[in-house]
Amino acid sequence: MTKSVKKRNRILILGGGFAGVYTAMYLDKLLRSEPDVEIALVSRENYFVFQPMLAEVISGNIGLLDTVSPIHRLVPRCRLYIREIESIDLLERTVTLGPGFWPQSLVLEFEHLVLALGTVTDFRGITGLHQHALPFKNLADAVRLRNHLIHVLNEAEIEPDPERRQQLLTFVVAGGGFSGVEVCAELNDFVRQMAKQCRGFSPADIRVVLVHSGKQILEREVGPKLSAYAQKLLQRRGVELCLENRLKTATPDAAILSSGVRIPTKTLVSTVPSFPNPLIDTLDVKKEGGRIVVDGHLEVIGSENIWALGDTARVPNAADNEHCPPTAQHAIRQAKTLAHNIAARIHGREPIVFRFPGLGKMGSLGHHSAVAELFNRIHISGFPAWVLWRTVYWWKLPGFDRKLKVGFSWLLDFLIPPETVQLRIDGGSALGQLHFEPGEIVFRKGDRGDSLYIILCGEAEVIRESEPTENSTSAGENVVRLATLVAGEYFGEIALLKQKTRSATVRCTKSLDLLALPQGQFQALTTNLPELKNSFELVMDRRMKRDADANHG
Repeated sequence: MTKSVKKRNRILILGGGFAGVYTAMYLDKLLRSEPDVEIALVSRENYFVFQPMLAEVISGNIGLLDTVSPIHRLVPRCRLYIREIESIDLLERTVTLGPGFWPQSLVLEFEHLVLALGTVTDFRGITGLHQHALPFKNLADAVRLRNHLIHVLNEAEIEPDPERRQQLLTFVVAGGGFSGVEVCAELNDFVRQMAKQCRGFSPADIRVVLVHSGKQILEREVGPKLSAYAQKLLQRRGVELCLENRLKTATPDAAILSSGVRIPTKTLVSTVPSFPNPLIDTLDVKKEGGRIVVDGHLEVIGSENIWALGDTARVPNAADNEHCPPTAQHAIRQAKTLAHNIAARIHGREPIVFRFPGLGKMGSLGHHSAVAELFNRIHISGFPAWVLWRTVYWWKLPGFDRKLKVGFSWLLDFLIPPETVQLRIDGGSALGQLHFEPGEIVFRKGDRGDSLYIILCGEAEVIRESEPTENSTSAGENVVRLATLVAGEYFGEIALLKQKTRSATVRCTKSLDLLALPQGQFQALTTNLPELKNSFELVMDRRMKRDADANHG
């Protein structure tokens, strides 16, 4: 069943980022005296994230909620829909939203539609990244990464195996743009500072690697002088730069680069790639490079009262006859122009053309350092750039209360060390996907049985490794292959049913994608579905007999 909400004079804004929220804010001011016009905004969250400061959440320089502002407080008159968008129908002029507490879609009609859907993290084409890389795009990602960093450092403190400890202490960040560099800088500062409080290893044991496909980091963002400065500063602070390289794949135990280099790690952060929202592909409008083509008034070409801006749109800039880069400062100015033009359309006035020359670019390098390029001719680096970076973004924070909180957080940062509390906010173990490359071990004999594995594609072998003898000439002589497993088969049930450690080793032979069903969910299934348990036990008995025969052989 689908519920429909009708209102003729509705301005419907899709997206809760800079472009969407600032459009709503400007419309709220311009149309305050228009009671018949409803401003509605659809967002996945009820808050707006001030993205430029998100990396500071990692190090704890600002609080977890200091970068977010409730949308209803920024736009009091706005009708807020916290739903997923299922579809957009430009001909019928409706947007269908996903269900809330009841399994019913919600259809909203509109007079004006503003497309500000932004971008999404998309790991298509890079195997293993979806399963094993930590994205960094929103507040949940920042909190998850911070928790993960604290967890791996705590584990490294008690890990007796030097090789595994080094793997835990290795951190890989992919992407040499502003996002990747800022995340890498904050991560590097945080883990090295925390390492001073840990036993069993020191800051010198920390390894942070930044992978970038270009010859220099920030090569597209700032000039070569600032790019070189940023590069030297990060290297001086212990960051390894792996340039002219890119991620090829990821596994639970390593980041594998296009050059063939394998970096053993339990922490891989990816700030690339980012693509326009997939909903854009469903719209029958002119697009270039995946973005919607708009005119100088920010109206979608060929579609009346359909508007687009921000990362979603390919916006021409009358100031330089170029197209706008996907930056927050351009999105905010586009929002102001678009709001003016919608109000002008409602009141029968002439629209204006978007024109904004850009003020410059800034990026933090962590620990009181930054780079800034102003008006394409003024270059600042180091501490002065960091002061400018903080001042500008503090001033741009929406809401006086947010400015106050962030200001106090920065002040306390000089006096009190950052908190290293790990917040357990996930819902526990869930069905997950894993990717392995040939030669990698899924689990070893003697490991704890924590999951049942289902093969989606690829191939693995079940092996038993015996202790080497005096006559052994290579490790391979002591390996007995018990079985080959292919797509559609499962394994790992013996340890779960018998509640014991793994009885054999499973090794990937062809690139392997698995579904991992955690122990708790496996037990819930087998407890409540006796026939399923019987099926697992029959397979287990057959495999145990096979293993026994192999041992006798």
